[in-house]
Amino acid sequence: MMKQADRAPGLETKEFPSYTRIDGAHSGGLIVICDHASNALPQEYGTLGLVRRQLERHIGYDIGAAGVTKEIARRLGVPALFANFSRLLIDTNRGADDPTLIMRISDRAVVPGNVDCDDAERVRRIERYYEPYHRAIDEAIDRCIAAGHPPAIVSIHTFTESWRGSPRPWHAGVLWDKDPRLAEPLLRALQGEPDILADANVPYSGELEGDCLYRHGTQRGLAHALVEIRQDLVQDERGQQDWGQRLARILQQLFAASGARSTFNAICHYGSHTDKKTQEPLLEARAS
Repeated sequence: MMKQADRAPGLETKEFPSYTRIDGAHSGGLIVICDHASNALPQEYGTLGLVRRQLERHIGYDIGAAGVTKEIARRLGVPALFANFSRLLIDTNRGADDPTLIMRISDRAVVPGNVDCDDAERVRRIERYYEPYHRAIDEAIDRCIAAGHPPAIVSIHTFTESWRGSPRPWHAGVLWDKDPRLAEPLLRALQGEPDILADANVPYSGELEGDCLYRHGTQRGLAHALVEIRQDLVQDERGQQDWGQRLARILQQLFAASGARSTFNAICHYGSHTDKKTQEPLLEARAS
């Protein structure tokens, strides 16, 4: 069941909660997140000075990503978190000190409502919208750990079929930085799908320190992967359901194949690629 965000006193408002949560089994060993789920804006910001059709483009949100995320969560019965606001208000997949956290120009479109964004307004948006979303992810992780099943995290994004006139041939990409535990087997499984062209760290690199998965995956020692899907494949409900079903099936097969007692948590085993510092948080949690 999808629930509205709990209100953070003094920060969020009832009229525009920062995030939406789909409840799921904390014992499932998986959380699905969608950083760019919506192109909505709080009423006080209007359209940030943009014509509405600009917000309906990829600069406003990741087209189709929310539908895919919902389908995965529904099929697997696991928790999911969605940011309720446009990435142009503030980008939840950037570190709080990243210069692209609030974009003044995006894909050649000037964002008038961001041009004069000063430090005070930046802090305001972080407190009201950015941090409540990230706290919600942390709380979901904590609940899974308390249930004895530290979760893997999958983040769903989408990308345009071409960029500056150059076509992007991939149907999907799997992005990661230093932790391949979930990402590499997920990529291999996608590459084994009929008629699917998938590759590593395309069309972007997963090596972005401070981004959402760095904060909630890398820093907490949790297996994670970011999946990018080409937007023309998920622009309608049918495509979103198809990709959600595909990814849910692959994830279930990957985790079940490990043979551990917890289907999804099984992917969180350790190998030589992780150092002691990275391993400690999850090892301690699993021992509890």
